[in-house]
Amino acid sequence: MTILLVEDEARLASFIQKGFENEGHEIDVAYDGQAGWSMAQQRAYDLAILDVNLPYLSGLEICRRIRADYPNMAVLLLTALDSLDDKVLGFEAGADDYLAKPFAFKELLLRARALTQRRAALQGQRLLKLADLQLDLDAKIVTRAGQRIDLTTREYSLLEHLLLNQGRIVSRVDIAERVWELNFDTNTNIIDVYVSYLRKKIDRDFTPKLIHTVVGMGYVLRVNE
Repeated sequence: MTILLVEDEARLASFIQKGFENEGHEIDVAYDGQAGWSMAQQRAYDLAILDVNLPYLSGLEICRRIRADYPNMAVLLLTALDSLDDKVLGFEAGADDYLAKPFAFKELLLRARALTQRRAALQGQRLLKLADLQLDLDAKIVTRAGQRIDLTTREYSLLEHLLLNQGRIVSRVDIAERVWELNFDTNTNIIDVYVSYLRKKIDRDFTPKLIHTVVGMGYVLRVNE
């Protein structure tokens, strides 16, 4: 595993670096956000471990840039902030996981392994599935219960984004930036309109329902138990 660590606390950075090196992994360390982003552009890392509060460029901004330019790189955020709102911000930025300080190195190691394994599986997976819903990334075909579902280009992109983030709450801002590639205008309900379109096609005539609204936060694609 090749790892980029961006952490401005020198003692913590040294502790993490030694831990991963003792486990046989390669790890490069940067101590500020600008240096970290520069390093991210120079090597194909399996995982980036980012402190949120960094000099010059925040971990959240580095995460956004990585997700936009290097989507196969897993990202884990480290922070002293552990509120639900802080976690939402991290996941909205595109993080795969979030670990609050202080933490045991063993937990960090286990999470790092899980993230890189999951990313590797996704890279080799050309079918996205949830329950009886299936999206073929190569053929651009969507089926549910074996029945083909015709989607517009925008609906397809929205469903792909939800499937890639299944089980995770995706905010309207994140959808706007990732699917529409625009800054979110709070005066428009275009996101809700397209989610409604998608619901009619993949949920209305099928069970279980897969697209769920999380009030005040966004949408999540999952099978409710």
